[in-house]
Amino acid sequence: MEFATRVRSGSGFEKLASYSRAARMGKIVAVSGTAALDADGSALHPGDAYLQTRTALQTALDAAAQLGVERDHVVRTRIYLAPDCDWRAATRAHGELFKDVDPANTTLFVAGFIPAGALVEVEIDGVCD
Repeated sequence: MEFATRVRSGSGFEKLASYSRAARMGKIVAVSGTAALDADGSALHPGDAYLQTRTALQTALDAAAQLGVERDHVVRTRIYLAPDCDWRAATRAHGELFKDVDPANTTLFVAGFIPAGALVEVEIDGVCD
């Protein structure tokens, strides 16, 4: 069996929790839950679900690209929303980034997130050529 290739962002939480931003096994790439955070782990774009979603998805896409998955090869996305988050703004951001790709998607509300101020967390899965 092939060993996984990993991408790490260098956050202290990755080290503490023993996980990677993204991992590849064969042609499959999975990107961990990703929020719009600065280098210190603070939420970017406070109160703005659209910008948090755009930023988180772009961060996830950048990690996937490091392992060989481009936007057109994303097959599944997940959007997790904080209670009372503007789901329409989050799905609009997703729609703009994935226009004409149309991956499978699940969007749902969750109880909340560890980083204070985070409204959105995303995951993506893709397949390499």
